[in-house]
Amino acid sequence: MALGAAFSVQAKDIVDTAVAAGNFKTLATALTAAGLIDTLKGKGPFTVFAPTDAAFAKIPKADLDALLKDKAKLTAVLTYHVVSGKVMAADVKAGKVKTVQGSEITISTTGGVMVDKAKVTATDIVADNGVIHVIDSVIMPK
Repeated sequence: MALGAAFSVQAKDIVDTAVAAGNFKTLATALTAAGLIDTLKGKGPFTVFAPTDAAFAKIPKADLDALLKDKAKLTAVLTYHVVSGKVMAADVKAGKVKTVQGSEITISTTGGVMVDKAKVTATDIVADNGVIHVIDSVIMPK
């Protein structure tokens, strides 16, 4: 046994951090279906607006099942939740921000932070390749 391996500390990327949190099972399933796991385990940095399982539950089951089977549409929806760079809550400003998907999301800061029509419910969950901000709804590109 190599001593170095026994004492190494494994940093967690965005995917591992979300999975460890326990309330992003649907997001993890969707990322797997879209083939985006390796991307979000990559160097980054990324800022992910992560919908919880409860957020995905707001989508009618038939619509969610159809979305999970449509890889192109699923990829567009998921990458719409990702912004390049590491944006901490203290750095968030109201306005439009370009997503990895290519469209812009609208950030508002009046009465709490909103991303499009989703409320940010937790911020600054730091991973070694970016940061996660939790949102209460799945946001859809136009």
